[in-house]
Amino acid sequence: MATTATKPRKKKSAPKKINLQPLGDRVVVQREDAEETTAGGIVLPDSAREKPARGTIISVGDGRLLDDGTRGEMQVKKGDKVLFTSYAGDTIRLNDDEYLLMREDEILAVIE
Repeated sequence: MATTATKPRKKKSAPKKINLQPLGDRVVVQREDAEETTAGGIVLPDSAREKPARGTIISVGDGRLLDDGTRGEMQVKKGDKVLFTSYAGDTIRLNDDEYLLMREDEILAVIE
């Protein structure tokens, strides 16, 4: 009988933490989780869930470059809970996590 050699499996290492630093007046936002059930108790599939327009600021840029060459101060900071339009920003997936990269002026309000 012939035996077949098998390659040893590589152990999966823990996912590397990625530091995503936006440039200029951009911010990185992690969207809140969508509701899984309706008020009546009906469980919604992923395709029927509405994406929430709320999230938490994960990282902020240096600020908008002004005409005189200085940087404008950002109005939001890391950790702020914010509201934005449902079409704001660009979706980015890193290590199975989903983030939004958007300009500061796309943020409608800060929740206090």
